[in-house]
Amino acid sequence: MARILIIDDDEVFSEMLSDMVMRSGHDSSKARTLKDGVNMALTEPFDVVFLDVRLPDGNGLDLLPRIRESSSLPEIIILTGFEDPNGPELAIKNGAWDYIEKPSSIKEMTLTLIRALEYRDKKRSVKQPVALRVEGIVGNSPQMRACLDLVTQAALNGDANVLITGETGTGKELFAWAIHNNSSRAKKSFVVVDCAALPETLVESILFGHEKGAFTGADKVRDGLIKQAHGGTLFLDEIGELPMPLQKNFLRVLQEHRFRPVGAERETESDFRLICATNKDLRAMVQERQFREDLLFRICTLTIDLPPLRERGDDMRELSIHYITKLCERYNIGIKGYSMEFLEALAAYEWPGNVREFVNAIERALSAAFHEPMLFPKHLPAEIRIQLKRSELSKNSDTQGTGKGTPDAAGGLPKLKDFREAAVADAEKQYLENLMSVAGRNIKEACRISGLSRPRLYALLKKLSLNKDH
Repeated sequence: MARILIIDDDEVFSEMLSDMVMRSGHDSSKARTLKDGVNMALTEPFDVVFLDVRLPDGNGLDLLPRIRESSSLPEIIILTGFEDPNGPELAIKNGAWDYIEKPSSIKEMTLTLIRALEYRDKKRSVKQPVALRVEGIVGNSPQMRACLDLVTQAALNGDANVLITGETGTGKELFAWAIHNNSSRAKKSFVVVDCAALPETLVESILFGHEKGAFTGADKVRDGLIKQAHGGTLFLDEIGELPMPLQKNFLRVLQEHRFRPVGAERETESDFRLICATNKDLRAMVQERQFREDLLFRICTLTIDLPPLRERGDDMRELSIHYITKLCERYNIGIKGYSMEFLEALAAYEWPGNVREFVNAIERALSAAFHEPMLFPKHLPAEIRIQLKRSELSKNSDTQGTGKGTPDAAGGLPKLKDFREAAVADAEKQYLENLMSVAGRNIKEACRISGLSRPRLYALLKKLSLNKDH
């Protein structure tokens, strides 16, 4: 018998779902708010959690990673009565088992529950490695743990092709190394091919190798990078830069693991495992005829999408300690402390260059504070401090506004229509904040007090960005 948690404030739907769970022979628990549901998920073991998106005290998708990472590691089925084009993507990327729109049939929900429990049973039977070797990968946020789970999956599935995506500087090569080091090929070669740096005239020779005399300057036989990866891993970094003519040739190599070196009469073999990385949208490139669709299908048996650093706020402290310690040891200087303002500045910056830029900034800060025991925001690179100050001033300007009857930067007044709309929006927002407070975040009670229907209240909360806990 499995334990199922239902987090939904709709009493009728919740009762119906609970009856379905119990008729299926499982135990059912219910929570009406996100806070109560998270507390139950963190303190009690559950196999499956049905999680509503719109709850009186917040959005279920925001806390999906936290629930999923609770000690019992439940499978999560998202429920929603509102159309949100970004909802399925957000749910699936954060590890949801399924995304179901209300109202759905009992048969559909029962089948989804059965499949989730079957998957959970099979997952438990798989023997996991004792520990991953993840040299250089720092972070324990839900986003990073989800990526490391995929590294484990890739390592266990020894020959599946892997595509690692993510912005520049997110650590794609580190993850490729982690997959290799935890696989059965760990003792063999890990060969890196930088597709962006391949010289057009020598690209085939570099990849496939060549025979002596195959071209001017070919004074001896040379194995290509594909042959060098025999028995190990071939890592194609920035595969989106691979020239179109070569994509066709490489597709055959990937299918047959056979190729002909330049100038050779016979084909040769290479047993390699392929891992690719890119910071580009390969599907968009396929639409623009810049990347072969058949090659894309072959390289993405398993995909790991690395999060940008700006979405990893939970990792900022751990990253800071790791790199401050590492760099202090490298330069043979005493370990430095840091102020809370320093950490807050790191967390506030967007980091367009991700971890690579972060490491560079820490290194420059240590250089600026070489003889000082503590790091402060003033030690950060000037361009980062300038950007932070600009963002701060911009936020202050936005909060003051120019549409509330006060002169704008040009010394004028807003149009009466704009002023009226802004005033009404402010009044509605204040009323709804007071309403939700008086109603104790209970949607049913809020509808009774305000005279609003449930859909209308949800629409206003979404419009005024009050769907989360305030």
